[in-house]
Amino acid sequence: MIAVAYIDPGNYATDIAAGASYRFRLLFIVLLANVFAIFLQSLAIKLGTVSGLNLAEACRAFLPPWLNYILYFFAEVAIIATDIAEVIGFAIALNLLIPQVPLVAGCAISIVDVMVILLFYRPEKSMRGLRIFEYFIMCLVLGVVVCFCIQLSLIKDTPIGQVLKGYLPSGAIVEQQGLYQSCGILGATVMPHSLYLGSGIVQPRLRDYDKRRGLLPPESTNDGIEKAYYIPSLAAIQHSLKVSILELAIALFTFALFVNSAILIVAGASLYNNPEALEADIFSIHGLLSASISPAAGTVFALALLLSGVSAGIVCTIAGQMVSEGALNWKLRPWVRRLVTRSISITPSIIIAGAVGRPGLNAALNGSQVALSIVLPFVTAPLIYFTCRDRYMTVQPGMGRFHVERAGVVFFGGPVTAGQGESAGAVKMGNSWHTAIFAGLVWLVITVMNVANLVLLGKGE
Repeated sequence: MIAVAYIDPGNYATDIAAGASYRFRLLFIVLLANVFAIFLQSLAIKLGTVSGLNLAEACRAFLPPWLNYILYFFAEVAIIATDIAEVIGFAIALNLLIPQVPLVAGCAISIVDVMVILLFYRPEKSMRGLRIFEYFIMCLVLGVVVCFCIQLSLIKDTPIGQVLKGYLPSGAIVEQQGLYQSCGILGATVMPHSLYLGSGIVQPRLRDYDKRRGLLPPESTNDGIEKAYYIPSLAAIQHSLKVSILELAIALFTFALFVNSAILIVAGASLYNNPEALEADIFSIHGLLSASISPAAGTVFALALLLSGVSAGIVCTIAGQMVSEGALNWKLRPWVRRLVTRSISITPSIIIAGAVGRPGLNAALNGSQVALSIVLPFVTAPLIYFTCRDRYMTVQPGMGRFHVERAGVVFFGGPVTAGQGESAGAVKMGNSWHTAIFAGLVWLVITVMNVANLVLLGKGE
């Protein structure tokens, strides 16, 4: 499900704009953003695997309430910004498939994906329907990948060395527009909501491992328990952690890097120094595929964009559930959560579509990804902090366990924050010093890029 974050409309928009403006020179940012995404997602997987808590739950358990509320606010901003991109992408895709449907109507119609949530996402029942839907989406996305492979093969007068040179650092990054687009690529790739998702969806594999080996403890039935958090056994953690991270790295460094690079390369080769580059957007790429390959290729692209936007919205809903339940213990049915989030996202999208039209939607799509980049330092800081502290990343030997929550306080035979790992055989799994240093550098690079971008935007440069 994490991979779905790499096929949402925001990725298309930012890569097209970067290719049209700077040709291949921002491929380095695509590569860097994917490295950052793999690293930060690995930390999220580690947090969820070792502590048994997702990022939102960890913030509520380990941080002061006031700080938890601030981080919750930024998480919700990220989810709404992501959903705005899904609304705009849905409207654009629907307009490409059915030109008679105006963009304003497309934004309004996007509310119907609440019905998709009702149909496919039923956590109290089998997840089989959702998995079938995800497989269907992946088939469509593979169709888009094939289209881009064909499109790449049709590019003329573009030496491969010139393309590969784009993966080296470039001065375009420090230019005002280049920095703005770099932040957009960063936000579109290292999606803040995917870090909450990554830390929360690792538990089923661990729980299944413990269940099959008789290491799953019985849940407590004592009165006064508000919630029980499953803590995997050391054997389950050692078995699953490396496998989960390896699967993540392979998926993101092949699929995500290729798709984002291909979109940027096609846009750079076709739209750079082209009068149409000033209006480079998803419409331009759709027209390019339709004209140079076949109308069917453009249709497949638009259909994949439409349904991948819906699937990304579903993933966004699941992440939103984790954030609200984890940070506030605020339980909402998924379709209610989706309806509230989508209602907030639709309003600005309809206003922009009606007042400005296609250029306004494209600018809003890119701006939403920059907003995600700005939120990143606030989301990644606690993730790095938790995974660097043995206090939170110590595993007891033996069977799996449960954190128990009473009166809003999480206990593990005592408060979770009261230093664990003193018993014999406990294994400390906090980040090593070189991982901690690299994590700090990643956070610093993201923060400096965003501060510089905000300063330049504030000066109007």
